[in-house]
Amino acid sequence: MTRLTIDDVYAHVSGVCFKTGPPGTVGAETEWLVADSADPGAHVPLARLRTLVDAAGPLPAGSRVTYEPGGQLELSTAPFPGPGALHSALAADLSLIRAHLADHGVVLVGHGIDPLRGPLLQNSDARYRCMSDYFGAAGLAPMCTTASVQVCLDIGADRDDALRRWRLAHSLGPVLVASFANSALRAGRRTGLRSTRQALWSGLDAGRTAVPAGADPVEAWSRYALDARVMLIRGADGDWISDPGMSFREWVTEGGPTGGPTEQDLSYHLSTLFPPVRPRGWLELRMIDAVPDPYWPVPMAVATALFDDPRATEVAEEATRPIAGCWREAVGDALTDPALAAAARRCFTAAIEALPRLGAAALVPIVVEYAERYVERGRCPADDLDLADAFTVSPSSTSPSSTSRSSTSPRSTQPQRRTFGAADHPATR
Repeated sequence: MTRLTIDDVYAHVSGVCFKTGPPGTVGAETEWLVADSADPGAHVPLARLRTLVDAAGPLPAGSRVTYEPGGQLELSTAPFPGPGALHSALAADLSLIRAHLADHGVVLVGHGIDPLRGPLLQNSDARYRCMSDYFGAAGLAPMCTTASVQVCLDIGADRDDALRRWRLAHSLGPVLVASFANSALRAGRRTGLRSTRQALWSGLDAGRTAVPAGADPVEAWSRYALDARVMLIRGADGDWISDPGMSFREWVTEGGPTGGPTEQDLSYHLSTLFPPVRPRGWLELRMIDAVPDPYWPVPMAVATALFDDPRATEVAEEATRPIAGCWREAVGDALTDPALAAAARRCFTAAIEALPRLGAAALVPIVVEYAERYVERGRCPADDLDLADAFTVSPSSTSPSSTSRSSTSPRSTQPQRRTFGAADHPATR
């Protein structure tokens, strides 16, 4: 196979990672912690979870099911023409899986980090074994105990549009972290942060988790990929070499255990980079914590509206300009930070106004409910958590059209919580 040059890396990033075209589609990856309703402090064996999911049968909208290192369940959708179609498809797939799991005493839990259980590496695929070797003990918690909502948006119509969307993704990132922060408890204790998940990932290996530096996205991402350490190499005999001790640039220019890298090696290397925004032929927003029911559609709806509706985009660009780069404040203070709170309120208002223009008016009630419960009050889901009931849900429906705002109005008291159990989970009602 043809060995790469540095110029080949730049050409791949330009033509594949930043492939442009008319925007208008959106996809998502939703990760979920998995709990036994009878014993929330115990790990659900991955073999049991796989068996139950397989028995549920084909998913109606075709989401792809995968399993994260700690046994977290992930549903990845195809791209859909707008947030309304995406929500309908993912809701159908989630409903089928949840109902089947609940019948067997297993529930999917929306937290950014496991509030009770420590890390346990359950998925022993070669990739995850190599990741574990590379990151060491510090990598087990982010790999095995975290969950997120990843929103996948088009790169842009042309190079200028791609640059604008790349910049917006990074300036909006702190608002998305702060607005959906939901990982304040770890191992039964408060961490002092509202998005512990984002803090763990961003602090793991700056060369592959920090924000790429530079004004031009193709240049920034190419340099980022070249300078990052190689996590693993797939050998010719199917064996895997973990952490060969070189950057991708050194692999290209000096060779490695298997010679120089191929384009397939570059593609795999790019999949081992975990910044808040990752270009993959689309923009993958990776900074959002998993959120509790019924609010998992909200980050998808808000992000899509702010990127794909021109009027909302203008508001988001202006609103986020003062807080661009405030990642640390977003992780720790979230919407108690006045500047982040002000930007979030403006962005949510713009998104709510934009959703009907995108054909997603049905999502407006759930976004409004979320905004009233959290954003307008300078709060986030992490502020609901307490040590007494780490694995809990608020009694509510998973359907945006049937959610009630009576318990989430800024003038109301906090909703009553219930401990997870098959009979309590929304999927069983």
